Amino acid sequence: MTERELASHTTVSSTPSTTSRILHRFAHDYAVQLLNTAGITINGSQPWDIRVHDERLYLRCLLHGSLGLGEAYMDGWWDCDAIDEFICRLLQIQAPVQVGWLVNLPLWIDIRWRNRQRGKGAFVIGQCHYDIGNDLYAAMLDRRMIYSCAYWDGGARTLDEAQEAKLDLIARKLDLQPGMRVLDIGCGWGGTAQYLAERYGVHVVGITVSKEQAELARDRCRGLPVDIRLEDYRQTTGVFDRIISVGMFEHVGYRNYRTFMRTARRLLADDGLLLLHTIGSNVAYQGRDAWIERYIFPNSMLPSPRLLTAAFEGLFVLEDWHNFGVNYVATLKAWHTNFEQAWPRLAQRYGERFYRMWRLYLLMSAGSFMARASQLWQLVLSPRGVRGGYRSVR
Repeated sequence: MTERELASHTTVSSTPSTTSRILHRFAHDYAVQLLNTAGITINGSQPWDIRVHDERLYLRCLLHGSLGLGEAYMDGWWDCDAIDEFICRLLQIQAPVQVGWLVNLPLWIDIRWRNRQRGKGAFVIGQCHYDIGNDLYAAMLDRRMIYSCAYWDGGARTLDEAQEAKLDLIARKLDLQPGMRVLDIGCGWGGTAQYLAERYGVHVVGITVSKEQAELARDRCRGLPVDIRLEDYRQTTGVFDRIISVGMFEHVGYRNYRTFMRTARRLLADDGLLLLHTIGSNVAYQGRDAWIERYIFPNSMLPSPRLLTAAFEGLFVLEDWHNFGVNYVATLKAWHTNFEQAWPRLAQRYGERFYRMWRLYLLMSAGSFMARASQLWQLVLSPRGVRGGYRSVR
């Protein structure tokens, strides 16, 4: 090799290294600027400050957004004492829309053109999330295993009390009477059906797309007027005095919102009531956080007020809309505390990477509700309007 060829070869081979250094430096400087805007200092002393263990984090996050941030945490590249506050501060400055938007494009296109929650797709969430292990959920949740926002506004002091307060709130909003037939769409592990059957003397049909949930719910409700079914809501038949859906609508998908409402109307008596309990978004969008989509809730998305009202327009009268999203912060923190306390007996089965993933999921979610980026709504709907008017219950 001549001297000129050697010089040329050296220049070409060193270019990627130089480019890499420039990119990483740019990513670092951009991260510092963005985090400073949120009041976050890299390796600072505040609980919400991020501690960086791998300098590749900055470029990973710049290119891959929340997916890069979440996977980097799972890989041990960073830590933070107050992840919920860290996420809250990022959301308050709308950091997710400033980084990693390109990685969401394929997901957005797929969601935009394919109905991911129809047919076999309706059961994906059950297999990927709710079937991962009843031992995990039994350790994390309250004694009834209610996997939705609890109601703390009435002065509840424990998670058990707050979840019972939520179930009582639902029952009072629906004015449940003995002998009524109630459909529970997304019945979970049967705790709601059990409570309503025992306390209010109603007959409950509970449906779920999770095999693990269905089996445990049947055991829980044995001897009660409760029928637990493993089926998609579109397969359900019958007429019911009341319908509840608690923490399930997030898995319906915007392409199916109208179908859900039409199905509920078909199943509900003319003088009946539907209570819809769902997490909601402030804005209408047809995607989902890429990390949440891949690791936590596949095929899921949050409704917005506009998408919700369009879905039931002409089918139902809106009787009540109750937002108590800030209650989810306390609920998620209680779940996180239970999870941390139970981890020593769960660790061998689930492993360290799962621990970091699940911990991030719980605290990231809490941060979203702290920032008021996510809401929790309970809607009460009637087919023809409650004669004399509906009286709101809180």
